[in-house]
Amino acid sequence: MRAWKRVGWLAVVVAGSALTLAARQQRPTLTPEQEARLEIRRVMDDLYLLPGFDGTLSGGNVAVLVTDEGVIIVDDKFPHSFGFISDQVRRVTDRPIRYVLNTHHHGDHAGSNADFLRSAEVIAHRNARANTVRNNLAGAPRLVFADETSVFLGGTEVRMHHLGRGHTDGDAVVHFPELGVVHTGDLFVHGQRLDGTTLAPFWDVANGGSVLAWPATLTRLLALDFNVVIPGHGPLLTRADIREFRAKLETVIDRVRAAIAAGATREDIATRVDTSDLDWPLPPVRLQDAYDEIVAGS
Repeated sequence: MRAWKRVGWLAVVVAGSALTLAARQQRPTLTPEQEARLEIRRVMDDLYLLPGFDGTLSGGNVAVLVTDEGVIIVDDKFPHSFGFISDQVRRVTDRPIRYVLNTHHHGDHAGSNADFLRSAEVIAHRNARANTVRNNLAGAPRLVFADETSVFLGGTEVRMHHLGRGHTDGDAVVHFPELGVVHTGDLFVHGQRLDGTTLAPFWDVANGGSVLAWPATLTRLLALDFNVVIPGHGPLLTRADIREFRAKLETVIDRVRAAIAAGATREDIATRVDTSDLDWPLPPVRLQDAYDEIVAGS
């Protein structure tokens, strides 16, 4: 095995270990202002949001749909978040949480699965379940789907779509068709973390992620009927924001391709590709992963 492959694999392991440690941490101490930013708020009608801005302090965005027969939530933050989510939902309804829909397996989005499985069903794409099991994470979903599934509760339909690879190979988009809203999981992230640093996309190649496949997956997402976007992390956004995100991904891919054509190596690709104008502080390993995928497909 060549040296760069050993280094690349080590970087993936370290990145994966960081995600696992973040998922297992105790609830961090937050300022009153940060705590207030995480409280439940109404999006529209019976749809609410528990905001999430990052994978360490706040977890991912949690959508909460209240129906006459119970509650459907999308994602459930960290392992320590079960009580917080339950308490926040009780602020708006006394009905039980019946379903948890996972956008993917990472511990800042599916960390409380094990607790919710005691009283609710958790649904995810079959690859997300496989990633949960392979990474020895708790709370593997009992129900999985391949391309599309729906949950009907209280006269309301909520759809889950697997539209292709991107962040991982098990990404699910959750569509609220009657409201014109989608929850994208980490197929789309935007803005600042709770600590003020800037978010950037993460193609998790160790779990099937793909920078090359990601733009086409977003194109299929844009074929759905919606106006409001709940990203994996960040504020409520629009279709136009997804199109901008897709264009930035394509720019990164084009720049890495051009650098390779100009003689860049895996070792120096991060110094040959500038993403500062995109406001995406991509770490070197992310550009190395893009290099590997492009070279492998050549």
